[in-house]
Amino acid sequence: MTVKMTVSAKDIDEAYLRIKDVVKETPLQYDHYLSQKYDCNVYLKREDLQWVRSFKLRGAYNAISVLDDNAKAKGITCASAGNHAQGVAYTAKALNLNAVIFMPVTTPLQKVNQVKFFGADNVEIVLTGDTFDDCLKEALQYTDKNQMTFIDPFNNINTISGQGTLAKEILEQAEQDNVTFDYLFAAIGGGGLISGVSTYMSQYSPNTQIIGVEPAGASSMYESVVVHNKIVTLDHIDKFVDGASVARVGDITFDIAKNNVNDYIQVDEGAVCSTILDMYSKQAIVAEPAGALSVSALDFYRKEIKGKTIVCVVSGGNNDINRMKEIEERSLLYEEMKHYFILNFPQRPGALKEFVNDVLGPQDDITKFEYLKKSSQNTGTVIIGIQLKNHEDLTQLKNNVNHFDPSNIYINENKMLYSLLI
Repeated sequence: MTVKMTVSAKDIDEAYLRIKDVVKETPLQYDHYLSQKYDCNVYLKREDLQWVRSFKLRGAYNAISVLDDNAKAKGITCASAGNHAQGVAYTAKALNLNAVIFMPVTTPLQKVNQVKFFGADNVEIVLTGDTFDDCLKEALQYTDKNQMTFIDPFNNINTISGQGTLAKEILEQAEQDNVTFDYLFAAIGGGGLISGVSTYMSQYSPNTQIIGVEPAGASSMYESVVVHNKIVTLDHIDKFVDGASVARVGDITFDIAKNNVNDYIQVDEGAVCSTILDMYSKQAIVAEPAGALSVSALDFYRKEIKGKTIVCVVSGGNNDINRMKEIEERSLLYEEMKHYFILNFPQRPGALKEFVNDVLGPQDDITKFEYLKKSSQNTGTVIIGIQLKNHEDLTQLKNNVNHFDPSNIYINENKMLYSLLI
């Protein structure tokens, strides 16, 4: 029997009928703030308001519900950084199935607890591996050994079809308001969302440009499609955007994205953090890093989207409140507002006052001051953090620091030192 390796709009229509009484029809909202900011008409598809606070429920429920009775009886497994796991857990509880869910050790505790909440006694959680890809290997071995069914988070035609129902909702909701879209922005991790959405849009809204958005530290689809024209595995990834940090995309999603996606954008993780904070403060939207990717990409398309009508998929809202300090820190670094130096500091009264008067501007602030060691009776090695009011003052700050200590080390430019010391 030939295994189907692609998805059609018909598959998505059938998936919609299968899941419509289970998933929430999330709002398609006109966003006044973003529309004014970018001088265009911006709509947000609010999948952060889904029952499990991400679009992943769509694909998980569809992929599990089509299994035969024998497969359901043996149980299901999955590997996920969090959101797919919640979708599988929710489905396992709803259909009364046994599920073993593998999650990376680095998964935020908030997501682990949510999986427990949605799955209750139907779910066993196994934390293993530092990345999704490490976690995936163990999940597949366990699945084969126990003759269970693995529910792939993206490289599965039924998962992709379920994710595509999001696009069907967008077009139906837009039609009610007599709206057509020039651009659609959506995140890419393994490629399930962009594959499903682009498949449906290419059939029913072919003039809409599909823009895939990846974190700069894990742009596996861009590297595969644009750079190498074949699937590649990234040697190293930045795991911060945990919902979209995948080292290798699927073969099914690669083929679909290659044919349907018009452009790819790689967004710095710091820019994503700035977007998270902006969405929270300006729009009262709690977006997780992957959920904010699509909105982050608008800065890259300012000229193209001016006067146009666009939709951004806010793909998830499972943001751990304990990460907010890190999010703020990354944002300030990206915006060039926060800077760290290692200095040789004089060991004498009045030295700090001299530093403040001679180095800092009137609106600059010291956010960190820590002695690493006293190298002699006269000097000590210090880490100092300085927050600017205006990033344009950075050149003057560096000049002042260089005058104070010509042998200083600017930590922002050294990721290893930053990770070790800050």
